[in-house]
Amino acid sequence: MAGPRYQVPFRRRRDGKTNYHKRLGLMLSERPRVVVRKTGRNLIMQLVEHGTAGDRTLISANALELKELGYKGATGNTPAAYLTGLLFASRALAAGHSKGVLDLGLNANSRGSRTYAALLGAVEVGLDIPHSREPLPVPARVHGEHIVAYATDNPTRFSRYGIDPKDLPTHIDAVKQHIIEHAAQEQTGDTGAHNG
Repeated sequence: MAGPRYQVPFRRRRDGKTNYHKRLGLMLSERPRVVVRKTGRNLIMQLVEHGTAGDRTLISANALELKELGYKGATGNTPAAYLTGLLFASRALAAGHSKGVLDLGLNANSRGSRTYAALLGAVEVGLDIPHSREPLPVPARVHGEHIVAYATDNPTRFSRYGIDPKDLPTHIDAVKQHIIEHAAQEQTGDTGAHNG
């Protein structure tokens, strides 16, 4: 039986949602957290600032938004995570946020995973996030070349893709360029609208 000195852990710790030791380390960095969370068909990135009243989300992007920018592939794979990182960092830089610290939460720290593909996209655009090159996926993977190889042997698995899988690397480069151009337009305020 617990004695009088027993202290009940925080609810989020009991539920396995928050590692408070890691969170304290991230807060001591004095940088906003780049929070990366993934589901089966989506990847969400947020720039989160800690405050006494609670956390505040400054910028966010998710893989489902890529469809609006012309992306035709699946949103739950490595190339989509990479493009989401590009989109997220472009928005952050356009809003005047130049640095952050990666917050993996309770995600497994797997080398070459979607989480690190998103990180790669973010740092390529210019967001300053301390990291090691070792866990980042290789360029062939973020450009979908592994999907092309798999699709060659399993063509029916890709019948719902909006494009032929063999065209995926070229398509990813085109979407990447579109994201960068779109971010540049947002930064200068030129969104294509004209005042009458």
